[in-house]
Amino acid sequence: MVPVVKGLPGVRKTARVLPDVELRREDVAVERAHVTAYSRVCGFPVKDEVPLPYLHLLAFPLHMRLMTQQAFPFPTIGTVHLENSITRVRPVRVGERVSLAVHAENLRSHAKGRAFDLVTRVTAGGERVWDSRSTYLRLGGGDRENGDQGTRFEEVPSGGATWRLAGDLGRRYAAVSGDHNPIHLYPLTAKAFGFPRQIAHGMWTKARAVAALENRLPDAVTVAVGFKKPVFLPGAVTFGARPTDTGIGFVVASRDGAPHLLGRATFA
Repeated sequence: MVPVVKGLPGVRKTARVLPDVELRREDVAVERAHVTAYSRVCGFPVKDEVPLPYLHLLAFPLHMRLMTQQAFPFPTIGTVHLENSITRVRPVRVGERVSLAVHAENLRSHAKGRAFDLVTRVTAGGERVWDSRSTYLRLGGGDRENGDQGTRFEEVPSGGATWRLAGDLGRRYAAVSGDHNPIHLYPLTAKAFGFPRQIAHGMWTKARAVAALENRLPDAVTVAVGFKKPVFLPGAVTFGARPTDTGIGFVVASRDGAPHLLGRATFA
């Protein structure tokens, strides 16, 4: 985060390709207290089955360990989360033990820079139960004509519900998720990175949208989203959803209708 330090030998990022490595966490307990805390901050009911996005929190330490390796080509700070897709094969219950594996792949040119994916696989008792793919962007030197343009999500009318978000939301989600990126915490720390005030975590925004749809989602489902623009805190956003031929399309938008997040749930 400190310009002089990050340029020092041994700290400066010099790699040009993604590291060919898989990081793992084995036999991790799904703990009721942590699931309950996550459910409450994201708007899920407290149940014996974990919310669909919850396992992302168990994978997050592996994401950070991978992205902070010297062999990783980009610094973590300033890398933008563009998209996230989660496939749930079956619900995971509180008290189960799971194993997680994370690797990076598909470094490519993007219209606004260079993009790559972090892929997570979760198993329980040797059975695949949950996968995710998070797409990240490093801004600069993009190819607007031939670079990746990102996933196209259908537009969905907003305005079905209004959510009023408190200024401490980022801090509360950080306490549960472990993601203490300073852009989410306080106006001062966000301003240091070019934001007028703190912004909500993208994965909180996705989780809150999934919570609004939870009773309409089957056990086996894929939920993909694109993060379009920051949600500033405190603030208010609207949520809308509508059926599609393959599931449900949804949006989290500003009060003037501009999308913060576009998504779709695809039923298996």
